Amino acid sequence: MIRKLKTGMYRIYSRSINPKTGKRKNLGTFETREEAVKHEKEIQYFKRRG
Repeated sequence: MIRKLKTGMYRIYSRSINPKTGKRKNLGTFETREEAVKHEKEIQYFKRRG
């Protein structure tokens, strides 16, 4: 899940909510949406691999 921050940057959050904190895990912050989308695809690739 990618969200735009007030600073204009983009952050990737985990899709699932951490039951302990009730929040989503921060998976990285990026300058552009394109960078964030690319990294999210990389994350999905390694999650499904192996």
